[in-house]
Amino acid sequence: MGKALAAKLGWQFLDTDSLLVSESGISIKEIVETHGWQTFRKLEHAIVEQVCTLDRRVVATGGGIILNADNVTLMKKSGRLVWLRAKPETIKTRMRQDRDTRDFRPALTSKDSIAEIEETLLEREPHYRQAMDFLVDTDGRRIDELCDVIIQQLADPYNV
Repeated sequence: MGKALAAKLGWQFLDTDSLLVSESGISIKEIVETHGWQTFRKLEHAIVEQVCTLDRRVVATGGGIILNADNVTLMKKSGRLVWLRAKPETIKTRMRQDRDTRDFRPALTSKDSIAEIEETLLEREPHYRQAMDFLVDTDGRRIDELCDVIIQQLADPYNV
């Protein structure tokens, strides 16, 4: 989604998780297993600080990035925050299709995947609502359609 949006806008695409893995030299799963979530979140914040100094970028973030209020403040100062909302079943399907999910991202709870997704969304939804400039429901929509919706919203002066 982010790559397609960046291409349509003629901007560069960045993924905070990919940057973190590239700079640390190990997967997120390994960071969490070896050093814990707190270390991962500190590294993640350092990446946010880096990308928020750049202009004309589409930045994909991990879903937990909004748990740190400093991340939200930095991101809101440097750009617009779009919540790409999806139902738990859609998220599960997307995670299964993403080869990086199993190998590089740790589980967030000890529950099965749908229960974990539902619990995580319930916990994070207030943070997403507070952080977002606008949301786009992604269920059943093609990437090119979503890109057009986002570009239209970004052009709307009332969506600031």
